[in-house]
Amino acid sequence: MIPGIRGTRDILPAEVGRWRRVEGVARDLCARYGYAELRTPVIEREELFAKGTGESTDIVQKEMYAFTDKGGDRITLRPEATPSMVRSFVEHALEQELPCAKLYSLGPMFRYERPQKGRYRQFHQLDVEVFGITDPAVDAEVIEMASALVAELGIETAELVINSVGCDACRPRFSQALIDALGERVAELCGDCQRRSVTNPLRIFDCKVPADQPIIDQLPQSEDFLCDACRDHFAEVRRQLDAYGLSYRVSHRLVRGLDYYTRTTFEMLGTNLGAQNALLGGGRYDHLVKQLGGPDRPGIGFAAGLERLVLALPEGAGEIDVADAFVVALGDPSWSAARILARDLRRAGLTTLIDYEGRSSKSQMKRANRSRARHMLILGEDELASNQVTVKTMETGEQQTVTRADLVAHLRAVGTD
Repeated sequence: MIPGIRGTRDILPAEVGRWRRVEGVARDLCARYGYAELRTPVIEREELFAKGTGESTDIVQKEMYAFTDKGGDRITLRPEATPSMVRSFVEHALEQELPCAKLYSLGPMFRYERPQKGRYRQFHQLDVEVFGITDPAVDAEVIEMASALVAELGIETAELVINSVGCDACRPRFSQALIDALGERVAELCGDCQRRSVTNPLRIFDCKVPADQPIIDQLPQSEDFLCDACRDHFAEVRRQLDAYGLSYRVSHRLVRGLDYYTRTTFEMLGTNLGAQNALLGGGRYDHLVKQLGGPDRPGIGFAAGLERLVLALPEGAGEIDVADAFVVALGDPSWSAARILARDLRRAGLTTLIDYEGRSSKSQMKRANRSRARHMLILGEDELASNQVTVKTMETGEQQTVTRADLVAHLRAVGTD
């Protein structure tokens, strides 16, 4: 046997219902909030993420699947969706085509990192982006939408965390304050944090190394260094979140792991998922579109990990699909009619199963029981002669005879949901 690649996993039939539940809620929610779906390639030029995600990020430094293709171009499997969506937005001038530049995508991402529960080397994300709006009202709406996604999935154990990381005007002062506060103690930090102190000091707050935490806990907080414009922006975001009735916690340590964020950042944390507890996260990126060759347009959005959302779903959500009917043929003369009946029911929109091996009626009925179909439809000589079908409701064991012409209406009337 050739096993699957480490860090990847098969989504088995018993799990697919939960995935379809998450994807269905996500698509419906995006439509209600006015987002258009965008599908980008899973391969992109390496420079897109070097410039977009950031040279100093762990994603670019350590985790990208990058290679030289046969034409000599440097290619990467996309590690996140935002730069790809920005590229497409710019390349196709989508702001000229859409009534409002609100986009979403669903698809796989790839990062070479240590596999853990809820974290894989191929994983899946919902990505939501808004372009061209600076008003803090859109920050609050995006956060409210993220909260609505979690709520509509029935995930009750979640916490909203927000912060502001400032802008180009005030963040350099905060970065310098961090370096000054660390002083010679930077040598006591882990190797990643020592590197971050040079490339992007704010990312020190992302550190999970236990020995580093007492030092990090004593560092200055971003909110104390915001310029007036960023302070007012963050205050208005919070005011509107309060108006929505959303509970949240402000955390100065929430800086997110990507270089392009400005001002608002946020996460939804699953409180029962263990170490990998981020259900979704995002924030504002007011310079990324211009940085990737487009017009000077602000942006804000979030990415939700589908694996984490599926794990956080309540028990019983997205149960495996149940067939509406299992057709049983009694005797050889019934097989042809049984197959035609199955075809007709499928064309009528009913999920219908049938045996293909010519098994005995007893074996077929055993398979019908294992299939968890709602109804067993029995066709024998008597039924063929009278143009009827015997319908057995599997949950109750009740049987009744229904004319062939009335069968679809009957099955719908007794319930197929």
